[in-house]
Amino acid sequence: MVEQPLVSVIMPVYNSEQFVGKAIQSVQKQTYSNWELVITDDCSKDKTVPYIKQYINKDKRIKLFELKNNSGAAVARNTCLDRATGRFIAFLDSDDLWHAEKLDKQVKFMLAHDFAFTFTGYDFIGHTNKVISVPEKINFQGMLKNTIIGTLTVMIDKRQTGTFYMPLVKRGQDLLTWALLLKKIPYAYGLNESLSSYRVVKGSLSNNKIKAIKRTWHNYYYELQLGFFKTLYYFVFYVFNALKKHYS
Repeated sequence: MVEQPLVSVIMPVYNSEQFVGKAIQSVQKQTYSNWELVITDDCSKDKTVPYIKQYINKDKRIKLFELKNNSGAAVARNTCLDRATGRFIAFLDSDDLWHAEKLDKQVKFMLAHDFAFTFTGYDFIGHTNKVISVPEKINFQGMLKNTIIGTLTVMIDKRQTGTFYMPLVKRGQDLLTWALLLKKIPYAYGLNESLSSYRVVKGSLSNNKIKAIKRTWHNYYYELQLGFFKTLYYFVFYVFNALKKHYS
């Protein structure tokens, strides 16, 4: 029997006691068993840490690291990435969920085609009919035009991409990371099947559309240094496709 490559699951947490247990359980329920769950707590003020430790006591595949100062999601994710030992890197935030066959299907998809970067479709918790479908593949320019790559669906083969980290920007570091990776590799490939469930949390950063629009302009213009006209070009497509995704 061929040994399963190790998948490192990256999970930043902050004041997550309400949902983190369900997120951890969705990893434990995976039909693919060779994973490690690397969690970094960003100085939670609630019972997140003792709650996670209850899971660690029963499952040694779960690892917890604690930041000394509240530093933001990018630092928390990068702390996880520093300590991840797997060939494959996957991302799951503490309020989202995976379907049981997510890792199994995505690893097989990547190995069968030797893909370095993949993403999948996903659905929304509490919205039974809303499903995000994904294209067969997308390049750097295509990614800038929309928000189709959901962080909770991403898997990276670090053997092909090499070590990578998320930029230390205040917000939108995940989408900026995918853009920077797609400057190095030609395409990210989509597995058009809903394998994850995204939770819309009222008042969350990702749920604030105005802030999302502002941070996207900032990241395109200042971080990726596209220049004014290219930023404007991609930004118009981004806004249109974001509205289409959320309201269609």
